[in-house]
Amino acid sequence: MTFNEFGFEPGLLEGIMAMGYETATPIQEKAIPVILKGRDLIGSAQTGTGKTAAFLLPLIQEIINYGPGHQVKALIIVPTRELAIQIDQHMEGLSYFTHVSSIAVYGGTDGSSFMREKQSLTDGADIIVCTPGRMIAHINMGYVNFSGIRFLVLDEADRMLDMGFFDDIMKIISYLPANRQNLLFAATMPSEIRTLARKALKDPEEITLAISKPVEKILQLAYSVYDSQKIPLLKFLLQSMKLKSILVFCSTKSSTKQLSRELKNLGLPVEAIHSDLDQDTREKVLNDFKNKKLNILVATDILSRGIDVENIDMVINYDVPHDGEDYIHRIGRTARAEASGVAVTFINPKEQYKFQVIENLLDKVVHKATVPVQFGESPVYDPKKNRKRTDGRPRK
Repeated sequence: MTFNEFGFEPGLLEGIMAMGYETATPIQEKAIPVILKGRDLIGSAQTGTGKTAAFLLPLIQEIINYGPGHQVKALIIVPTRELAIQIDQHMEGLSYFTHVSSIAVYGGTDGSSFMREKQSLTDGADIIVCTPGRMIAHINMGYVNFSGIRFLVLDEADRMLDMGFFDDIMKIISYLPANRQNLLFAATMPSEIRTLARKALKDPEEITLAISKPVEKILQLAYSVYDSQKIPLLKFLLQSMKLKSILVFCSTKSSTKQLSRELKNLGLPVEAIHSDLDQDTREKVLNDFKNKKLNILVATDILSRGIDVENIDMVINYDVPHDGEDYIHRIGRTARAEASGVAVTFINPKEQYKFQVIENLLDKVVHKATVPVQFGESPVYDPKKNRKRTDGRPRK
């Protein structure tokens, strides 16, 4: 289905063409007509399926129809700064030939950024893309006027609930007009999402796309290792493969910082990115990685969703991800477009059962590579031997 078939305004179609979009993805085909009809929507779709354009395009179209004004018309709430910036960049491209304006509102910036955000909130940028905490800070100052809001989008709602933002989201919603259109997108649909949907949405239509499996172009490998073998093996892989762009995921900020320090001590070109860094530093590190000035980036899961970097040669899971969806998001950063890529996961004995659960979701056994002999004897991969729940407690 082409974008001409949705009835978009010429200026929006020009932006679509300039962004290089040609045909609609499945989530776009299903969601855009529903949104244009004014229906509330729950969309279950992963990052990488085109869901950002699935809600931005109809929002831009509807705001064009309303004409210029000085009130915020749409509020998009997202879990992380990176995703807020990415969506705002998409907005800038898609709306370039229209009058529709937007701004990203997120924490970790200086006072001048806060004042720019305040001006946009009071003068009325058409679309605000925000993280919950930063928006609460503006609301608490008493100048935010949401009386003109016609659209609310909750993107990666499951992620926001995992991060403990339920109360913040509900507080923000309490300041919005009751008469509005609501769109909720999530990769998974746990019970907490249903609770949020019941409170925020009205008679929503539901669209569900089956969970995407990793593309076949990704060569998936795993190593069964002891924790003490992880850094020596990682150093061996990084130095022997001579790749230009490598993304290493850790499960915590502390392990991200520690691993980055240890790799720097080995003389490797590496930086870390995590939520303790100020926004300017995070943007510089990420831009250096995008522009290939930096070869190795160690990151927490803030980058497993909402990062748009082309030509990543390898993704390494230093720790086994929490669940299968996170694994797919992580390794999906490589082998994008027509490129191929490699995804490597280190599995310690306690994580073996958790990794087997991921393999069951993938419906695929990931090849277990042999740890080089110079690193000593490695643990046998036998998930049943130390079978534990994914939360770490023994199964009954």
